[in-house]
Amino acid sequence: LGRTDDAEMNRGLCDKDGGILINNAVFSYDGSEKVLDGVDIVVDKGKMAALVGESGGGKSTIVKLLLGFYSLDRGNIGVLGKQMSEYTPEQLRENIAYVPQDAYLFTTSIKENIRYGRLGASDEEVVEAARRAYAHDFIMSFPNGYDTMVGERGESLSGGQRQRIAIARAFIRNAPILLLDEATSALDSESEQLVQKGIEDLMGGRTTLVVAHRLSTIEKADMIYVIENGKICEKGKHAELVERGGVYGRLAALSGR
Repeated sequence: LGRTDDAEMNRGLCDKDGGILINNAVFSYDGSEKVLDGVDIVVDKGKMAALVGESGGGKSTIVKLLLGFYSLDRGNIGVLGKQMSEYTPEQLRENIAYVPQDAYLFTTSIKENIRYGRLGASDEEVVEAARRAYAHDFIMSFPNGYDTMVGERGESLSGGQRQRIAIARAFIRNAPILLLDEATSALDSESEQLVQKGIEDLMGGRTTLVVAHRLSTIEKADMIYVIENGKICEKGKHAELVERGGVYGRLAALSGR
């Protein structure tokens, strides 16, 4: 376990019963080159933490680990007071809503694409989720409304429209943990503003971990972790990290923040 024994780790997980605790995480895809090397991250219940850094630094790998796609080589991940090994993949994902950069839409109706977040949801719940995601108006502009069929991977919709459907899907899931992986990075500024409104509403009361290139999306984070070459090189709030003038300060200067 690296820097903690089992008893200490389990106490820590209980302390974070509404959040996420990543302890001394070591991971490689090929068994040799470390993508994560001793990463520690804490996201308290109902708080927002952000991961920033250059591409390839390990940010999206952390999201994949939290979704249960891979297991750590060493270290521990605690989610909602339990170690990840105590969950089945289905149990884990029931507690997590995930909005990626390019959400996958199925070749079916908009209504069913939103309902994919929770298959037993009623039509009324689908509409309410769409309203909260700022998607209802554009959906109702189509002749068939919520019964409008979307093309393969949602190609008949704009990027901003697809993302708002993904956010509606996350609303209807109503999970305690929210993972956002570059959720606005591929959008134009007008679409980003609408999507960002939906995301800010979605984050309310949820334990949220955000991966972002655009610093505008994470300035309000309760904690920012800067990842470089698989390690946390800086952590803190936006203002203190800018003042410190390190890696994050350079990123902020480049983005005009």
